[in-house]
Amino acid sequence: MCSKSFFSNDISFKALLSAFIYLLPAAILPVNAAFGEDTNASTSRCATIADLATPGFVIEKAEIVPAGPAPAADGSGVPDKNGELLPEHCLVQGMINPRIGQGGRNFGIGFDLRMPSRWNGRFVFHGGGGLDGRLAPALGDIFGSVRPSALARGFAVVSTDGGHRSDWMDGSFGLDQQSRIDYAYNALGTVTPKAKEVVEKYYGKAPSFSYLLGCSNGGRQGLMASQRFPLYFDGIVAGDPSIKFSRIAVDQMWNLQVAARIAPKDDKGRPIISHAFSDDDLRMVAKSVLKHCDDLDGLADGIINDWQACNYDPGVLTCKGDKTENCLSMAQVEALRDIYSGPRTGKGEQLYGPYNYDTGIADPIWRAMHFGSSGTGEWDAADATLGLENIKYYQLTPPEPDLDPLDFDFDRDVERTRHTGAMSDADSTFLSTFVPHGKMIVYNGLSDQGMASSVLAGWYDEAFRVNGEAIRDSVRLFFIPGMCHCDGGEATDRFDMLDAIMAWVEDGRAPDRIIATGKAFPGVTRPLCPYPLVARYRGGDTNNADSFVCTK
Repeated sequence: MCSKSFFSNDISFKALLSAFIYLLPAAILPVNAAFGEDTNASTSRCATIADLATPGFVIEKAEIVPAGPAPAADGSGVPDKNGELLPEHCLVQGMINPRIGQGGRNFGIGFDLRMPSRWNGRFVFHGGGGLDGRLAPALGDIFGSVRPSALARGFAVVSTDGGHRSDWMDGSFGLDQQSRIDYAYNALGTVTPKAKEVVEKYYGKAPSFSYLLGCSNGGRQGLMASQRFPLYFDGIVAGDPSIKFSRIAVDQMWNLQVAARIAPKDDKGRPIISHAFSDDDLRMVAKSVLKHCDDLDGLADGIINDWQACNYDPGVLTCKGDKTENCLSMAQVEALRDIYSGPRTGKGEQLYGPYNYDTGIADPIWRAMHFGSSGTGEWDAADATLGLENIKYYQLTPPEPDLDPLDFDFDRDVERTRHTGAMSDADSTFLSTFVPHGKMIVYNGLSDQGMASSVLAGWYDEAFRVNGEAIRDSVRLFFIPGMCHCDGGEATDRFDMLDAIMAWVEDGRAPDRIIATGKAFPGVTRPLCPYPLVARYRGGDTNNADSFVCTK
């Protein structure tokens, strides 16, 4: 099953740094890195981090966490039932620039910083997800797909709540102007240098290499880092990034309207969008897609590598008469065409997309995103919860808390997303400062139910035109067949991007192919190929990645 995850003020900061240099207690002054340091010494030195606190830099916790199970990703503090063992580390939690914002609500940029007693000299920013709001444990694991996590490997790791504390699907923070800015990019830009400063004071030396690992909103943060903070990181891994964040929200309103158009009504006359398609309908489409496109890469193996050559149309499933379990009604066919083509204006102008057809349409998370399971007009699809919260509070200027998604107008209302889009859309291709020194791996699941792969491909094509051939020496894009948002699906969705980015940054070994595995295909390895190349079967063991070559 696919994952249910979906994505400074320099002058003040420098002044704060200058003040700290003269106020640091002796215990925080440079010391030898804590390789093998005993627990008592680590505990004492960790506790003194609290002495760095100022009104603009609040320390809520500074304590040694003994080696043990990793905490759950929801920030609850309980052990993750599937988690790994973490090493002893100094945990520092706090808030930067606390304030009272719109409506008397408390705001501030929260952070979670973890510094292992046995440090490998490296730093990682752990990207967020959804609308942020929760302070996720800083592990550096990209939604669980990096194992062992960066922290377990000895990295110092930091995360942030994005500038507000709330549920990750709560968009009400968007009523506050500064909170919008913090979520868009400022939390990333503020926490990163501050965390590096604390790391340097704790270990007595600055990190040798700095990385960012993220998927979904964390992937957007990765792209944003290369565009707004091009000197902050040596290496970035940006997975399934919400690159055109404002247009993704527009796309979600489009999907709701398309589903509502063909859905039956409940006893109150409201469309039951979960009934627009049955599970069997969606599985039938997935099988049909495989039949048409699976062998375009030379092997029918349940994996569609040559996705851009897959010119599938659900019209082949149109019923010749009444709807049956073996065909789709014309209304359903037209609805699928509209969902996959993406939103358009009344004049037919493309606003986002299109999506590619892949096997993920049969996965429960695809339904959860677009249709949900509610048997009434009270929708529970992610488009109607996370998506609606995003657009009515955060994307629209001014906010419209009472927005009815069925009233969203694709000619009138898209313009209202322009202001926030200018802050949070991470689609710039001007990378003249990042490209000469940094490395970035971007990837996307070809069955991602919310992020269109064609949009990322278009961004990379434009980046090539803007930056020239040098872009391939600094930024590479990978597509994962069958993978939904960040993981899951009928895919080889397990790959170590941390190893790949480190090899590129530190050893100069560019990722010409990345080997992937997955629970959906036990005993099978496949190469992930840098766009525009795809994996094609050349003969040999069909389970072995060596039997495939990356080519056009």
